[in-house]
Amino acid sequence: MEAIKELTPIKLKEITKDGRVVLLFSAAWCPDCRFLDPFLPEIEKDFSDAKFYKIDRDGSIDVAKELNIFGIPSFVVYQDGKEIGRLVNKDRKTKEEVENFLNSLK
Repeated sequence: MEAIKELTPIKLKEITKDGRVVLLFSAAWCPDCRFLDPFLPEIEKDFSDAKFYKIDRDGSIDVAKELNIFGIPSFVVYQDGKEIGRLVNKDRKTKEEVENFLNSLK
């Protein structure tokens, strides 16, 4: 999973323009975000048709605001430049919740 410290609107457009892209908005200080860390590699493997990016919410606050992401960890999924789904709230997410969300977009 590629980490992006500062996501700009131009970079967002660039990384989401082709194929399936999953953005995970997160922060180093967020315990509910760290809860995801052990099973993220497995989720990435199970959804290998998508490119995953971990976005530092604090370094990307303008884009986060633009996308109405006020709670983390949050997921936003794009297909060929268009947003197709979001799991955006401040709640801790289990592996099953994330996988169910991603499966619902197939």
